[in-house]
Amino acid sequence: MFKKISFLTISLIVLLAVVACSVPASAAPSGDSQSAVSQLSAPAELTSPASSQPATAATPTVVIQVGKASTSAAVSSALLPSTSALTAEEIAGLLYMREEEKLAHDVYLALSSQWGLRIFQNIAGSEQTHTDAIKTLLDRYGLSDPAAGKAAGQFADPTLQGLYDQLVAQGSQSLADALKVGATIEEIDILDLQEEIAQTTHADIQRVYQNLERGSRHHLRAFVPTLQRQTGETYQPQYLTPDTYQSIVGSSVETSGAGRGGFGRRGRGPTQP
Repeated sequence: MFKKISFLTISLIVLLAVVACSVPASAAPSGDSQSAVSQLSAPAELTSPASSQPATAATPTVVIQVGKASTSAAVSSALLPSTSALTAEEIAGLLYMREEEKLAHDVYLALSSQWGLRIFQNIAGSEQTHTDAIKTLLDRYGLSDPAAGKAAGQFADPTLQGLYDQLVAQGSQSLADALKVGATIEEIDILDLQEEIAQTTHADIQRVYQNLERGSRHHLRAFVPTLQRQTGETYQPQYLTPDTYQSIVGSSVETSGAGRGGFGRRGRGPTQP
């Protein structure tokens, strides 16, 4: 009897041992049980508060923040012009156009004083706006202003100084000559601005030049009929091609085209009477 019980007991113990040993191999815990098993079996340092968060949890946030900051910095840098970004030709163009627009303003003031015709005073005001626009670009790019401290009729560029003196003398001969000088200046301005537009890649500079060129076309359309009305003379273009000239004065539609000549650093000068 005891032998049978002992045998049964031993057999039961062996069976339970076999079942116990077979459970891990045949049925692994899942879900919350798996997590619990992992926490219980993991070494203490891996379950501490400092390491309980996934190692990569903060990485996406950091990458996104850095990306935005870099993009913002790149955009800001692109919007902030610097002198080093300008070519020598672009710099020379800005400096020259600052004084060329001043020349138009100063000539018209001188002719207005002599002839008392309102058109000179009105367009002089517009030319002041033009030269101020160039001054804004000089300030933006950190360039020295060649017109700083210069009174009316005074210029840093000796070529422009000579042209001013010549144009005022020519316009002083008669009202017809004065109006022709006005039209000639606008022809020249159109051509010089077209050349400056073609040589710059900076959108802000191009935009200012284009606005100034549009203004010069408008001024040319004002001087030509005034000459006809005041003196009976018909203006003949001095520098623009006949087709380009007609496209400007023949309608109010904004047009542009190739011409010949100009003055100043472009190597051109006003036509003598």
